Amino acid sequence: MTERFDCFYCRDNLQGKKYVKKDEKPVCVRCFDKLCANTCAECRKPIGADAKELTHKNRHWHESCFRCAKCYKPLANESFAAKDDGKIMCGKCGDRDGSPRCQGCYKVITPGSKNVEYKHKVWHEECFICFECKQPIRSQSFLTKGDEMYCTACNEKKFAKHCVRCKEAITSGGITYQDQPWHSECFVCNTCKKPLAGARFTAHEDQFYCVNCYKADVAKKCSGCQNPITGFGRGTNVVNYEDKTWHEYCFNCKKCSLSMAHKRFVINGDDIYCPDCAKKL
Repeated sequence: MTERFDCFYCRDNLQGKKYVKKDEKPVCVRCFDKLCANTCAECRKPIGADAKELTHKNRHWHESCFRCAKCYKPLANESFAAKDDGKIMCGKCGDRDGSPRCQGCYKVITPGSKNVEYKHKVWHEECFICFECKQPIRSQSFLTKGDEMYCTACNEKKFAKHCVRCKEAITSGGITYQDQPWHSECFVCNTCKKPLAGARFTAHEDQFYCVNCYKADVAKKCSGCQNPITGFGRGTNVVNYEDKTWHEYCFNCKKCSLSMAHKRFVINGDDIYCPDCAKKL
């Protein structure tokens, strides 16, 4: 008499039938699918006795379910990467998934590709462009205005002040006179070309002069002392009469030396007299 060969669970006779060994015990296909089959990590359905099963770190998949979570490429015979969140990815998508995204085109910056990093943000080299001319900045110097980047040339053209004299951009330094910008090297004496930044100077007919050149070449001469009237020091106040000019402190009576500034006076030739001295002439 032949010994019975039964399913461990349902006790059905397995003679001449397909069965599966589970923990060294024979199990019919029906009981295996119902009681013993692993659950697929992807589709959550049992992995039956007739299905091909793949296992990785105590997780199980149908062969057809073992695919990249991003591009859905089958991975049964391919290299793959298992992420911390449990996702399975092909090598290409795995690299991209952990890579930063370009701030210009928002596409993934793949490892090894040329890129530019600025303030914890990253761009493809060809996406890091000047906001104005749209040309790649690459390794050139640049300036920022808010979230916008400008190459040096466009920044100068769009934002830099331009010198009143030479009309070129003022990239550093410079001075301001009467709300107008100048290069320091352009703000010079009209006669001797001496730089006037930080020095005493005066303006005459839209030109600037150092004190010495103004005295020598431009300033009117006092009709009293014959020295230049510069507007500096004691010569700040002047007296004008007809076509002549005096320092205020030189506008005195020829005879008694009394100051005639803001007083009645008498002109006799080139000389000034107070009314009392004029009577005695």
